[in-house]
Amino acid sequence: QVQLVESGGGLVQAGGSLRLSCAASGRSLSTYAMGWFRQAPGKEREFVAAISWSGGNTYYADSVKGRFTISRDNAKNTVYLQMNSLKPEDTAVYYCAAGGRFVERATMTYEYNYWGQGTQVTVSS
Repeated sequence: QVQLVESGGGLVQAGGSLRLSCAASGRSLSTYAMGWFRQAPGKEREFVAAISWSGGNTYYADSVKGRFTISRDNAKNTVYLQMNSLKPEDTAVYYCAAGGRFVERATMTYEYNYWGQGTQVTVSS
């Protein structure tokens, strides 16, 4: 079993930056594909970014490409999402998720088995 806890959310002005962290316990994340998703009020949960189990490949939604960066530190059992040039439309609850082991690419919610509780990101205009 993997437990995930997100942190780093908050209120920021448009154009600002935030770094989300996802700390894991229970198991090492080093063999899991990891991802970030978000859900705005009244909308479905959507893919934001993912990183392969090896850390060698990253994937982004078109809406965040060039602004967000996903990374992982296996020694700290933590995954990060650096968010720059934030826009009001980035406002959502952001969720960290752990997917299949030894998976290179996972961008769909059904590919993820473990989820954190979410952290709120609010971007004001």
